[in-house]
Amino acid sequence: MEKRDIEIVDVTLRDGSHAMRHAFTEKQVRETARGLDQAGIRYFEVSHGDGLGGSSLQYGFSKVDELKLIEAAADECQQAQVSVLLLPGIGLKEDLQEAVKAGAKMVRVATHVTEADVAHQHISLGRELGLKTVGFLMMAHMAPVEKLVEQAKLFESYGAEIVYATDSAGALLPHEVKERVSALRDALQCDIGFHGHNNLSMAMANTVAAVEAGATYVDGSLCCLGAGSGNTQTEVMAAVFDRMNIETGVDLYKVMDVANGVVAPFMPRPQEITGSSLIMGYSGVYSSFLLHTNEAARKFNVDERDILVELGRMQAIGGQEDLIYDIAAQIAAAKG
Repeated sequence: MEKRDIEIVDVTLRDGSHAMRHAFTEKQVRETARGLDQAGIRYFEVSHGDGLGGSSLQYGFSKVDELKLIEAAADECQQAQVSVLLLPGIGLKEDLQEAVKAGAKMVRVATHVTEADVAHQHISLGRELGLKTVGFLMMAHMAPVEKLVEQAKLFESYGAEIVYATDSAGALLPHEVKERVSALRDALQCDIGFHGHNNLSMAMANTVAAVEAGATYVDGSLCCLGAGSGNTQTEVMAAVFDRMNIETGVDLYKVMDVANGVVAPFMPRPQEITGSSLIMGYSGVYSSFLLHTNEAARKFNVDERDILVELGRMQAIGGQEDLIYDIAAQIAAAKG
């Protein structure tokens, strides 16, 4: 196995599920997985946008069963390994066991930044199943650095081999990322990861800041396909880190080819920083709320930015999607 300074973990087939309204086809997954494998990506994620078990009325139903997509992706891998996301309370331990049967080799157990303790049994199970096991602290901007470190230590004590600071809202700025990742690097023995969103156009800068502060796992998505304004762009990361003489093991031309030749044609829209996603980053709102907010604004004929600002004021977190429609209805009622 060749030496790499950092691992780029691609999340196109999981975070991109939000932007795709969870409608990935098996063909799209196979072609993307094959391209990522050939480009030298070692780990890439496949699941519903909200993780294993996320296909539901609350979060949106998947067009194709996620276990079938995991199996299809694993079937295309000669070198790469399939990762899955699991949010305790949405995904069950049985879902993870089924994902392993379908071919998953890594699990990333995600909790709100202050709730790492709910993940103990899931991280332990990941290790028992022989998976590369990761703790994923979401909405990292919502807690002081000391709290982030405290929660990260819990993940490490449960057996996490990597702990991520996750900028789910795309709200952090580079100096804030550096502060958080540096604190994690100083406090933990395990590897540190960073997952960014581009709502304030900071994803690439934040990812560079994370690596300079000691992160060795960083997430990206092809063509930025992901929730909100998308993630740090995988093919851009490959180019930037090559310019920085940081070894990723990723073939730049091949990863560009899968981005532009496979993913770009099936994207429902370009991953631009729209007024709504900009407000998400500005207000610190969970990126996967974007499409729900679009729909609520249309339904109640209100400005979606007003909904997002209120969600930010309320410090809403993942799992509180029902608030979006409540707020839209309240804004509409106040307008008369």
